[in-house]
Amino acid sequence: MILARAPMRISLGGGGTDLPSYYESFGGFILSAAIDKYLYIYANRPAADDLIRVKYSRYEEVARPSEIEHDLVRPALELLGIHSNVEIASMADVPGGTGLGSSGTYLVALLTALYGLKREHVPTHALAEFACHVEMDLAGHAVGKHDHYLAAFGGITCLDIEPSGQVHVSPLDISITTAEELRSRTLLFFTGITRSANAILETQRADTTSGKSAVVDSLHDTKAIGLRVKDALERGDLDTFGSLLHEHWEVKKRRSGLISDPRIDGWYEHARRAGALGGKLVGAGGGGFLMVHTPTEKKAAVRKTLAEDGLREMSYQFDFEGAKVMVNL
Repeated sequence: MILARAPMRISLGGGGTDLPSYYESFGGFILSAAIDKYLYIYANRPAADDLIRVKYSRYEEVARPSEIEHDLVRPALELLGIHSNVEIASMADVPGGTGLGSSGTYLVALLTALYGLKREHVPTHALAEFACHVEMDLAGHAVGKHDHYLAAFGGITCLDIEPSGQVHVSPLDISITTAEELRSRTLLFFTGITRSANAILETQRADTTSGKSAVVDSLHDTKAIGLRVKDALERGDLDTFGSLLHEHWEVKKRRSGLISDPRIDGWYEHARRAGALGGKLVGAGGGGFLMVHTPTEKKAAVRKTLAEDGLREMSYQFDFEGAKVMVNL
């Protein structure tokens, strides 16, 4: 029996430049942080029969992988050569559709568990790339490489993506003191809105592929802001980071009318008036978690304002372990 987990993440800069429709022409850059909100996968070899059982928001019981409807589990089992006699169940600290990278995190946790079940070791970089292949190429989801790499590696991490798709992974050069202050001043509030990112990302992929200037220019600006975020954090300049988040949010909204709406804009403006320097919706947009960065002396006012708007704060710590097997029996 294997119990594996992988961390979800919050994006700090460069989001959206990890899609092939962009990086294959221009290269991408992502700065992101894994957090201690996990997706767990339990995998076991039942003794009574050779059926395949998959438990998630649904329950599937089939005789062979090709019959599985879950479009991430099916190719993962086929590629790893697991054809029968397996039971898989998932649990998560945060529901899907909230912008924290749940589908990529699910896949990385799943692969970690399945490799553990086979008693096989896979290097972290290979694990991330294999997860990208399954979701992007085999399942055909309109996603980038960001979520899989953060779930695999954890940490506060930079991803430099070449046009070839090769990803260079490096930890942000940040002091322990700055990292703790970054976490303390960067607050997460659940909007209560869950959504699929597919429509937003499909639109971005189509617009980028077709060369729509507003979208491509927005992504160019987003990558440049991401690099400035990296510089600000490595210098310990958190006020500049907060201001760059605001700049990033304004640029991001240029990509699609689906990214925000008047209600979300209202919450964000309330946070700004209460003292937040900047913020954005985590992930593709449209709902999920609103992330705001605020000076320490303004945190109470921001919390009060957003609580009055009906948003619930989620506390967190950074995760520096990445995907791991927790139980192996």
